[in-house]
Amino acid sequence: MITLYKMAWRDLGRNRRRTFFSMLALAFGVALLVFMASFIAGEMRGALNSAIKLQSGHVQVRAASYNEDKTSMDFADLIENPDALAAQIAARPEVLVATPRLYATGIVASGDTSSGVRLIGIDPASAANAPFRDGMVVGDYLTADDRGGLLMGETLADKLGLQPGASVNLLVNTSNGDVDQQAFTIRGIYSTGTPGYDENTIFVPIAKAQAIARAENHASAIFILLKNQDQAGLMADALQGPAYQVKTYLQLNPLLVEFEQFANVYMYLFYLIVLGITATVIINTLIMSVFERTREIGILAAMGMRGGRIMAMFFAESSLLAVGGIAMGVALGSLLSAYVQTYGFFIGNFGITGVLIGERIYTYLTVNDIVTLAILAMVVTLLAAVYPAMVAANLEPVEALHGGK
Repeated sequence: MITLYKMAWRDLGRNRRRTFFSMLALAFGVALLVFMASFIAGEMRGALNSAIKLQSGHVQVRAASYNEDKTSMDFADLIENPDALAAQIAARPEVLVATPRLYATGIVASGDTSSGVRLIGIDPASAANAPFRDGMVVGDYLTADDRGGLLMGETLADKLGLQPGASVNLLVNTSNGDVDQQAFTIRGIYSTGTPGYDENTIFVPIAKAQAIARAENHASAIFILLKNQDQAGLMADALQGPAYQVKTYLQLNPLLVEFEQFANVYMYLFYLIVLGITATVIINTLIMSVFERTREIGILAAMGMRGGRIMAMFFAESSLLAVGGIAMGVALGSLLSAYVQTYGFFIGNFGITGVLIGERIYTYLTVNDIVTLAILAMVVTLLAAVYPAMVAANLEPVEALHGGK
């Protein structure tokens, strides 16, 4: 085996420029795939993290009859005395924070412009609302006793041309099926770095949300963050009961889960396409090597080297090309991924309905992705050597000696 690799090394060294560019083609293909894998993983990871901290939490407890699609405000669909239930859940050792939230749909209007929004009543002091408190762009954060102020997302404020201190009219659906209207003052403008969320979401203290929606002492859900998100399923099982529906972040973000599955299938097809293109370069290199060494192959066959060993020699050359190309590709792709992981890739206000994609995407490269791609690239490169190796192995010694003259 060592002898075969020595011969393969010598043969590749005969035309160093061609060997280098063959490795470089494979390296670029692998680097592109490493970067794309980290890009997709980072996008999905970022969207899931945004969904958890902004929208779903790790677990949510709701009334058994609550319908999220309708944002129901009927008392029968809301949790009564949510503060007590939240305190009970927060006392569990696995829980980082549990806080009630009230969701309502409405319209915010200023002058001749208006926009549909989702009103969320929150406990301003809860650690679960840190993304909004830490994301304040201008103005002041809410206080629990504020009865006339709201927080507005930066994207929505820019759309309506508003600043802190401006007055807006808010129309909200109430628990009895009516629409209530009230003037609010914009206390502050926040940014979560997720334009799609910031454009549609405004916040008021939960006591004020309950008052305007006529849902006193009721909440839509208990928003729960865990110390370890892997315990979400166990927590959901522990909290299940006939009076409540308990859902994990995976159940609350079905579109994101489906999108990730689709992206993974697409990426494997993309892997095969890119590696298939680079494999043609390897095939060309080895075919040229067969033509250039026809007489030498004939001599080896005449001396008794069997076809299987001749094939093994070309597989050895292919594996050396693969190792060199994969090593360069992984290094190049990892460096590019590390750069984007540090500084991000700005995409602006670009998103998919139901998926919270931030204005910057950060790559996330895992060892598993590198190993998978390296193995896949090695297999494809070795498969690319099958045809040239068979051509070489099937050469008749006499014809090969004659063809080499």
